[in-house]
Amino acid sequence: MKKEKNKSDVSTLLNYAGKYKVLTFLGLFLSAAAMVLGMAPYICIWLAARDLIAVAPNWSEATEISKYGWLAFIFAFGGIIVYFCALMCTHLAAFRTATNIRKQGIEHLMRTPLGFFDNNASGLLRNRLDNGANETETLLAHNLADIVGTAALFIGMIVLMFVFDWRMGLACLLSAVISVAAMFTMMGGKNAKLMMEYQAAQDVMSKAGTEYVRGIPVVKVFQQTVYSFKAFKTAIDDYSTKAQKYTDGVCRVPQSINLTFTEGAFIFLVPAVLLMAPAALKNGDFSEFITDFTFYAVFSAIVSTALARIMFAASGTMLAKTALARINTVMDAPTLEVTKNPQMPGDNSVEFRDVTFKYDGAENPALSHVSFKAESGQTIALVGPSGGGKTTAACLIPRFWDVSSGEVLVGGVNVKNTDPHVLMDKVAFVFQNTRLFKTSILENVRAARPDATREEVTAALHAARCDDIIEKLPDGIDTVIGTKGTYLSGGEQQRVSLARAILKDAPIIVLDEATAFADPENEALIQKALKTLTKDRTVIMIAHRLSTVAGADNIIVLENGKVVEEGTHKTLSVGGGLYARMWKEYNQAVNWKIASGKEDA
Repeated sequence: MKKEKNKSDVSTLLNYAGKYKVLTFLGLFLSAAAMVLGMAPYICIWLAARDLIAVAPNWSEATEISKYGWLAFIFAFGGIIVYFCALMCTHLAAFRTATNIRKQGIEHLMRTPLGFFDNNASGLLRNRLDNGANETETLLAHNLADIVGTAALFIGMIVLMFVFDWRMGLACLLSAVISVAAMFTMMGGKNAKLMMEYQAAQDVMSKAGTEYVRGIPVVKVFQQTVYSFKAFKTAIDDYSTKAQKYTDGVCRVPQSINLTFTEGAFIFLVPAVLLMAPAALKNGDFSEFITDFTFYAVFSAIVSTALARIMFAASGTMLAKTALARINTVMDAPTLEVTKNPQMPGDNSVEFRDVTFKYDGAENPALSHVSFKAESGQTIALVGPSGGGKTTAACLIPRFWDVSSGEVLVGGVNVKNTDPHVLMDKVAFVFQNTRLFKTSILENVRAARPDATREEVTAALHAARCDDIIEKLPDGIDTVIGTKGTYLSGGEQQRVSLARAILKDAPIIVLDEATAFADPENEALIQKALKTLTKDRTVIMIAHRLSTVAGADNIIVLENGKVVEEGTHKTLSVGGGLYARMWKEYNQAVNWKIASGKEDA
């Protein structure tokens, strides 16, 4: 749900509440009622003071005092109960709203291109969505009720202040005016922008922190410190600078003034009373004057309560505004367009027709006018120097990104005109950076097809040459990876990921450096597993080890995002072009060995 123009932040948040929005409004009404009930005991105090002063010193003649006391208790207790009910309503609505924000955020991210996550760290996305939702809970559960309740309190307070003696009322109100002005200085105008910058710096620090934790092994290997991780240190310094600038440069003086006048509302009442007392004595209404003074002396305490509520609510509203801005960055993430009239692929062929693709913010296209075709059952290899566009081309097949121009076709149908679920069912992936979940081997493999039986998972693991892995694990395929010292090597993880692809049984396979991080033993097993996986399937293979692509039906050589050569290994290896040079260099690298000092001599 994107934020609509001309809608307030509160309206946008309430749209997430759905049918629970009614509870929010009910809670706001009850909060206002509770504040009004909370002021009634002050009137009872004034009535009791009036009767006592009128009969002084014969206190026993004040027969209504007990009644006023019970009324004050009933109103106070009733206000507490009503306020409790108000918070119950707002909390239920707030929790549902936060839940809906998370659900809709996840649903939205599920519709974004998978390539979106390459440029947006998972830690940053989680921080924006989850923490943003938490901060909106405070606004909807407490701040809104306090804002409405405080508004009702202020209206009632102003009425009561001017009912008995407008001069004393004005003296009590003066501290509130000064306090509100101080709060506006902290949170209004250009200082609101500083708060936004502070929140943005917190986001950046969270992202850099996640990246630093992931890079700790590298930092430790090279005996570096946190200061060597410049991005993290810069983020911390920037956050520290902005936090200090806002607290010391903006909040220190206004907050001191605010607290002074909030807690000292009574100080304005004393000089006002001293100035008014002689006239009251002269006019003979001193007892009424003392009664009014008693009321305002007690009632001045409510000023600090009201102002504290305002500040709490205002700070919560500001935080919610920044939180909603962060949530909207997730909700505004681009989504894949889904055709209303999907077409079914006719076969398992893959074709690129004059494809050009450019990453957002990049100066040059990653692919430029690329065309090739893999017929059903064929194996096509994409080779070339690093940065040539091989992985980018592979990612366009399952729509990790959409092409800038041209067409990618699967089964003769443009992938944009294919139902995304159908497309994902037709394609299986094995990437060089394998990621296994912290769960059992069984569930890791079953992620490819959740309805698969235990026997089917076992068969897939066997086909992926994982028998030796399962045998050494304490609980076999039920062993949870990452617990009690149970970890797999890079090559072993790759074989488990191959089992996933085998279980999926997709007709089109995309292999991106499937043996990149495997040792010779694991590589041999992976190669055998790949033969099982790729049999009778359309295969798009990316490899730097040219020996693995020598048997491909067709080899596409990419350089700087363009197709510079195309053909079989036999043709290209003697063609004198880029592939021939790469093949020569590959063989030299394979035969390279460390020479001893004596041999050099």
